[in-house]
Amino acid sequence: MRVFHTRAAATNTAHTSATTPALSRLGQSLQDLRERGLAGEDFERFEREVHGVFQAAEREVLAEELARLDVDLPFVEIGGVRHHRVLRSTETYLSAVGPLRVERTLYRAGHAPAVVALDRRAGIVEGHWTPLAARQAAFLVAHLTPQEAEGVLAELGNMRPSKSSLDRLPKRLSARWEAERTGFEARLRETLVVPEEAVTMAASLDGVLVPMKDGERAAKREAGRAEGKESRGPAGYQEVGCGTLSFYDAAGERLKTVRLARMPQAKKATLKSTLAAEVQAALAQRPSLTVVKVADGAKDNWTFLETLVAQGEPVVDFFHAAGHLQDAFEAAYGEGSPAAQAQGHKYRHLLREDEDGAEKVIRALAYLRGKHPRRRRIAQVLGYFRRHRHRMAYAALRGRHLPIGSGVIEAACKTLASQRLKRSGMRWRHPGGQAILTLRALVQSERFEHGWAMLSATYKSEVVAPENVTPFPRQRAA
Repeated sequence: MRVFHTRAAATNTAHTSATTPALSRLGQSLQDLRERGLAGEDFERFEREVHGVFQAAEREVLAEELARLDVDLPFVEIGGVRHHRVLRSTETYLSAVGPLRVERTLYRAGHAPAVVALDRRAGIVEGHWTPLAARQAAFLVAHLTPQEAEGVLAELGNMRPSKSSLDRLPKRLSARWEAERTGFEARLRETLVVPEEAVTMAASLDGVLVPMKDGERAAKREAGRAEGKESRGPAGYQEVGCGTLSFYDAAGERLKTVRLARMPQAKKATLKSTLAAEVQAALAQRPSLTVVKVADGAKDNWTFLETLVAQGEPVVDFFHAAGHLQDAFEAAYGEGSPAAQAQGHKYRHLLREDEDGAEKVIRALAYLRGKHPRRRRIAQVLGYFRRHRHRMAYAALRGRHLPIGSGVIEAACKTLASQRLKRSGMRWRHPGGQAILTLRALVQSERFEHGWAMLSATYKSEVVAPENVTPFPRQRAA
């Protein structure tokens, strides 16, 4: 059996001679541009034309190299399965510098869909994207809408995929990622390097509501009301779960953050298991890390975080606590009143700086509740502080340069989900939303390079031909 390699030694001479005409045409085109004197008249136009000349040469070279990867034999083995030749056809591939027209051979195993050996050898993504073009497009739509990405690429003057192609690509990439997600995530964790100067690791969990395209918002609300259930949040919105794992040095400076996000799911099950695995991977690498578990007061978050690791410092986000405290004083003294502002400032300072701050706040709230027994908000805030008093040792934590706020997870909710999924008029289904969240999380965690390498590898297969099979005349002549 003979394995085809991308760059076989036997093609080196042909490769050099085949690219010579392209390079010659490139040199001649550049000389023609200079002789026209366009640079002195309109340098922007000159830039564009030079760019176009180089693009044309790139396309010629890429098309030639793709054609060399084609295999035209009666049968080959692709991914260990024998496939028989069915036809040859010409396909337009989308490269990072524009379209490439290439003739290739299609093979089929039994009644399965036809397979292109060229595509499997080159790692063509979703039938027509070259690997670099797919990577660049995926990176771009992680940040911009397909329409915006289409406009940016048109302005740059390189590849010009349609808005619909840019919309489909991340969804199809995500389907492949999800199919092998467990293995991919395990391999990503192997690349995790805890910063040498890190002494603290903070794990956080939160969520943000995003608009969903379920088509049954009104019916669900009506059914809930009929059952006596209280409606919460805007109609048609569900919670995207976000998780972060951050590393801090001895002075409390944040060094690095891994960000995770999953579309709405009961109890955030997948997100929690992934975050737990990230924590264990970091501790396996550096068992001496001090673990801080930070979240707001949501019960489900703490049910998970308290069992995440045996050791660690639980911390209710100081800024959430301070906000609830201000609510209580405004309920007692009037919204925006000088007395409410003064008391809020005083007890916020005590809560953060005093070793006994939480207890002093609780005593003050108990006094206010006794004085204003009909004001429900005061009683609610008092209950909140009593439930979380053991998670409010802010002065002691600050003295050890440990984080007391959930700003990192709040920012993750905003940058991972809100900024991209809550644009005007947007509504999402799970597959499309997860496609964007996965790409954005990889980018923001500085894992895009590793993630893309694993994902793009799924589009490649080994192509093997028996030693004595004779190529068709077309390939012999070439």
